[in-house]
Amino acid sequence: MTQANRRRLLRMGSVAAAGTLTTPFVGCSRAPETPSYVRPYSRRPWAAPRISEDRVVREIVGHRPFRRAGFVVRREAFDEKTVIHNYGHGGGGISLSWGSSALAVREAAGLPVGDAAVIGSGIMGLTTARLLQDAGWNVTVYSRDPSRHAVSNVGAGQWAPTSVFDEAVATREFVEQYLWASRIAHHAYQNLIGAGYGVSFVENYYLNDEPRPHNFYLREMPELFAAVADLAPGSHPFPTRYVTQTVTMLIQPAQFLRRVRADVLAFGGRFEARYFDSLDSVMALQEPVVFNCTGLGARALFGDNDLEPAKGQLVFLLPDERVDYLTVGGGTDVTYMFSRTGEIVLGGSFQIGDWSRNPEPEVTKRIIADNRSVFERFG
Repeated sequence: MTQANRRRLLRMGSVAAAGTLTTPFVGCSRAPETPSYVRPYSRRPWAAPRISEDRVVREIVGHRPFRRAGFVVRREAFDEKTVIHNYGHGGGGISLSWGSSALAVREAAGLPVGDAAVIGSGIMGLTTARLLQDAGWNVTVYSRDPSRHAVSNVGAGQWAPTSVFDEAVATREFVEQYLWASRIAHHAYQNLIGAGYGVSFVENYYLNDEPRPHNFYLREMPELFAAVADLAPGSHPFPTRYVTQTVTMLIQPAQFLRRVRADVLAFGGRFEARYFDSLDSVMALQEPVVFNCTGLGARALFGDNDLEPAKGQLVFLLPDERVDYLTVGGGTDVTYMFSRTGEIVLGGSFQIGDWSRNPEPEVTKRIIADNRSVFERFG
């Protein structure tokens, strides 16, 4: 080996040795990376929705028809009419619709099948009308406002029969009615998936500081929610200690109401605009059987003073195609984020006894701040 070759080999060995010695040092000086979280069910990343005041497109207030003892489904006889009540579902009207309406139609058993009036064209009125048609009745739906202006159209749309009653007040008999209606409605919605009614499965994450939220419907009907799992601390990017994963259904209210209204018309139903200001105006209807699906309106029409408004305020943001899941909880008050077709919905509030109809700026600010805090740890 020549002297030049020996010098070349020595230089190469020195460089290799230097690299060996310095590599660990370089690795230790690298900044720590943010943990990369994926959703355990779908294996997709959690994308944070873009939440800011400049992305707000509208704010809406709706009044849920809340009864602490639970919703009313019963038959009542008047001089020449039979009234079947189906109202007072609180925040669970969309979720319970088909089931509660099936209970109402069952109350008509034994009556001569003929002409029936349904008063109220929200989700309860429309599903009652459709089930009556399936049972052979001729149906006319009477309402002051079209379905698109009903409280149902303001609903967030997750299938979860929540804020329907007060557990400390409701009887066991009512709870059994509630469970029956929930299961029937859940089955009915499943049959509509993929059929153009705006119903689909979606991942939902309940944010809490305990291993499992105490939602009544999750405790009593766990079989209606798929992929239920508790995510351990450190396995998710949310600020709460625990997260409970479920897969449930999301109903797009505007699409669903429009489609069911079209079905009622297709099966020979009629819609007529009419305002009811008293029980006498209800009794003036020509149909011998009347289904009362007036929600909060039943307080004045039928004297149910147990009905209270539960004011809910929603904030709608521009859509974010990266976000395809729901969250519930994690804020200082009622807090949720629902990704719907064409918009992000932020909630909310549950102000019992508040009849005001205007969005409150301070509530909007709180909804935005609470939901932003839920996603502040996302990368």
